[in-house]
Amino acid sequence: MQFRRRPTVAVLPLAGVIGVPGRSGARALTYEAVAPGIERAFGYKRLEAVALSINSPGGSAVQSARIADRIRRLGEEKCVPVLSFVDDIGASGGYWLACAGSEIFVHPASILGSIGVIFAGFGFDGALGRLGIERRVHALGERKGMLDPFRPERPEDVETLRAMQEDIHGVFIEWVRERRGVRLKEEGNDLFSGKVWTGRQAVELGLADGLGEMRQVVRERFGKRVRLRTALRRRRRFPLLPALPGLADAVEERLLWARYGL
Repeated sequence: MQFRRRPTVAVLPLAGVIGVPGRSGARALTYEAVAPGIERAFGYKRLEAVALSINSPGGSAVQSARIADRIRRLGEEKCVPVLSFVDDIGASGGYWLACAGSEIFVHPASILGSIGVIFAGFGFDGALGRLGIERRVHALGERKGMLDPFRPERPEDVETLRAMQEDIHGVFIEWVRERRGVRLKEEGNDLFSGKVWTGRQAVELGLADGLGEMRQVVRERFGKRVRLRTALRRRRRFPLLPALPGLADAVEERLLWARYGL
């Protein structure tokens, strides 16, 4: 009897907040952090597909785009299908990543969407006066201190920020439309308003293709003998209390998850 080799499906975990290189620490998803795993995923022998295991509330638009684009390009170059599986959440940048797959599968209670752009900060200008603190800034360029949290917000700064957000939002929308195509049910559903939906609702709206758990879907498609191989090495654990320089990033990360009740 001829020995039949087992088919392989590479699993690429994309979990956590999508961060900014050099700022968010080793815990965050960045292109540099996941690039070796992406290359490894598409390098296995007898590769039938690459499965993206996504659990992310979003983060950096640029890092989301770089990761998703590299996955898409390698899938096309290698002629290997890419399947996305959303766990708890694939929102904002997390949904950007999910769209790298030609098909998206979800749990009925998964959270998807948040196709929008957000900027959040604080204003401390009133506190400085009450504390008797004098702010001293020396800069060249009249817009150099745009959105300085220690001075009153200026309408022209907000207008500039909004124009940037609209441009980035447009890039996000173009990506979703390119990847989802005619499957999207846009009319009357505010798909690009920043709203989120459950997995079941996302399937009805064309934001996802079906309900299903990764191992179940992969076995149904490629047979019970299929072998799942994790392509991204597990990142080392971090203490519950981060070092002081990373405390602000840890709080910001926690708030991103908390927006969706997680």
